Amino acid sequence: MASFPPRVNEKEIVRSRTIGELLAPAAPFDKKCGRENWTVAFAPDGSYFAWSQGHRTVKLVPWSQCLKNFLLHGTKNVTNSSSLRLSRQSSDGGQKNKPCEHIIDCGDIVWSLAFGSSVPEKQSRCVNIEWHRFRFGQDQLLLATGLNNGRIKIWDVYTGKLLLNLVDHTEVVRDLTFAPDGSLILVSASRDKTLRVWDLKDDGNMMKVLRGHQNWVYSCAFSPDSSMLCSVGASKAVFLWNMDKYTMIRKLEGHHHDVVACDFSPDGALLATASYDTRVYIWDPHNGDILMEFGHMFPPPTPIFAGGANDRWVRSVSFSHDGLHIASLADDKMVRFWRIDEDYPVQVAPLSNGLCCAFSTDGSVLAAGTQDGSVYFWATPRQVPSLQHLCRMSIRRVMPTQEVQELPIPSKVLEFLSYRI
Repeated sequence: MASFPPRVNEKEIVRSRTIGELLAPAAPFDKKCGRENWTVAFAPDGSYFAWSQGHRTVKLVPWSQCLKNFLLHGTKNVTNSSSLRLSRQSSDGGQKNKPCEHIIDCGDIVWSLAFGSSVPEKQSRCVNIEWHRFRFGQDQLLLATGLNNGRIKIWDVYTGKLLLNLVDHTEVVRDLTFAPDGSLILVSASRDKTLRVWDLKDDGNMMKVLRGHQNWVYSCAFSPDSSMLCSVGASKAVFLWNMDKYTMIRKLEGHHHDVVACDFSPDGALLATASYDTRVYIWDPHNGDILMEFGHMFPPPTPIFAGGANDRWVRSVSFSHDGLHIASLADDKMVRFWRIDEDYPVQVAPLSNGLCCAFSTDGSVLAAGTQDGSVYFWATPRQVPSLQHLCRMSIRRVMPTQEVQELPIPSKVLEFLSYRI
């Protein structure tokens, strides 16, 4: 089986440039299981990078310092080496100092983590942030960790201090996502077949339980305006939820195996899902149409074989912040970078035993975690977005597909705005 379409010459595909790697320290009697790096994340403001280092440890490093170390000392950086401890940012709105590195013992195997900020990534629908138990500044940065025992722990990123311990899931917390609007609403996805909505500004009160999945829930993601949530899981499940009413909008049909990862485009007009059926689908979340298919095996497996074991399981997918590129990570020891208008990779990188990936805040770097607790970094495809694409993103941030289709514009422009050409 081939990894690329027959018309594509693999030797002509650009190889991504390695920027660096963070290697997990090896213990002499380390267990084979429990070292996996299931999740990596960048802070919304680009200040920190975090990853699960294996077993019950999460490491937080200042991202600018990490990049500087790669430039000064080469690509390798063993994470148990000594590092400069820098003063924290004051929480009372005082002078900002450089962030510092933290190693956090979460008490159990870490399956998921997510940064949350009281500063909205985009224009916020949230008017006021008031904490009942804690009173922090309006620039609070939190880290949520989902554990093997079903607990969720909330940490102050600047101090590494534990703030909240959320207990309600009965199985592994497989994924976490914060609403991008600065409201500090957290959604957790679990193997107990539920999603739970938490209000961290109200002492971590659980607001709602979203039910509908018949099997494990693997991943969840908010749309950029925080109005919609996508959740994916076992048994081919892809669900869309209205987060104003906490009701299901629709179920998307198309995958032939477990769906394990999802991500929205920066304008919210596209949704990417990754599955063990060797495919990444790009959907229009507003009407459920499949707009693009990115295959990782050629010829593609038929539905009956796509539901079984193969060496092309897609483990992770992530949208770049330029809205033009997508990264996927599969079991064939390769990371692929795609353009949304091409059905073959524009760039690739080698990676063995990869589990997760995420773009940096500015989209210039991709981080990928592996089964041994390490992280690898690559430079991403760089392209100046066209004026047409920037205008399209601006329009689609405020207009769903149904409203776009009602515009009195030429059909070609309509197709372009709907991401159909």
